[in-house]
Amino acid sequence: MERDLAALVLTIVELLRQLVERQALRRVEVGDLDEDQEERIGMTLMLLEDRMELLRERFGLTPEELNLDLGPLGPLLPTD
Repeated sequence: MERDLAALVLTIVELLRQLVERQALRRVEVGDLDEDQEERIGMTLMLLEDRMELLRERFGLTPEELNLDLGPLGPLLPTD
């Protein structure tokens, strides 16, 4: 039960992480951020990705297990 709950929570966090990362990349591309902001966002996203990896390992989950199948809509998370 704990593993299933962790998978659900980590799936939501991963979805949000990817959305924030895409938004940050878009802002960098259009020049909305100064150099310090770009560096802070980059560092924050790297730290979050590292923490996600640690939590997946703690609960014995793979990235593929966090990508829910939404049936006809396809997978929840994009697979760049």
